[in-house]
Amino acid sequence: MIDRTGLAGFLRRRRESLQPEDVGLPRGPRRRAKGLRREEISFLCAMSTDYYARLERARGPHPSEQMLASIAQGLHLSLDERDHLFRLAGHNPPVRGANTEHISPGLLRVFDRLGDTPAEIVTELGETLRQTPMGVALTGDTTAYEGPARSSGYRWFTEPAARLLHAPEEHAFLTRMYASGLREIATLRGPGSRAAHFVDLLLERSEEFRRVWEEHEVGVRPHGVKRFVHPEVGSLELDCQRLLDPDQAHALLVYTAVPGSESHEKLHLLSVLGPGALR
Repeated sequence: MIDRTGLAGFLRRRRESLQPEDVGLPRGPRRRAKGLRREEISFLCAMSTDYYARLERARGPHPSEQMLASIAQGLHLSLDERDHLFRLAGHNPPVRGANTEHISPGLLRVFDRLGDTPAEIVTELGETLRQTPMGVALTGDTTAYEGPARSSGYRWFTEPAARLLHAPEEHAFLTRMYASGLREIATLRGPGSRAAHFVDLLLERSEEFRRVWEEHEVGVRPHGVKRFVHPEVGSLELDCQRLLDPDQAHALLVYTAVPGSESHEKLHLLSVLGPGALR
């Protein structure tokens, strides 16, 4: 049963505790609001301002689990706070573990400060949860995929277009890397896990995957420098830094170029072209 009063008070208090810079928004001049404005939170939560305002006034509808997940992420809630939010709204909290897509507040705070840099937050299976605008400009909107295709490793073996952004001489290595990584995760998570399900799907659908899977290779780690082939700006060599959140099996990937290099200049061009650069 929903506790409308408790839900309204919790949402209001969490909104007022956040500042624009905490969530990657500009503060702007002459700001007088205590914490974030409702329209700012509704933007972060991907919902209408009217819907969110009604929740804060204890007059709103009964939010769905999907809507609560968006609110929890928009408010940068911890897992404990997220679970409390679900209970206030009369829902059981999502199961915790490697499959959770709730990004920790600490990782989000780092991510929110990378607006001018290609960056993304991914799950252990390579599913993109968040991208910066520059990340979209570099690789396209990889949050838009559904089902198993959300996994970059799954797409590598099932969608030829997934390879177009990578230098041809890197393909053989990436094939080994994706198979090796999936083997390690499937072993770690065990039978019945999503990783094990992906293995079954790929063994059925990809002859190339069946071949490399039979090698039983593990420990093939990503290169620190990634080579992209972008249709608008050409070849780029970018350093990839990984920040891991072991509690939730998420990683923040940040792509940078050596200052003064040709790739650095191309990244600047990408920033001008914006998220629509890759079509």
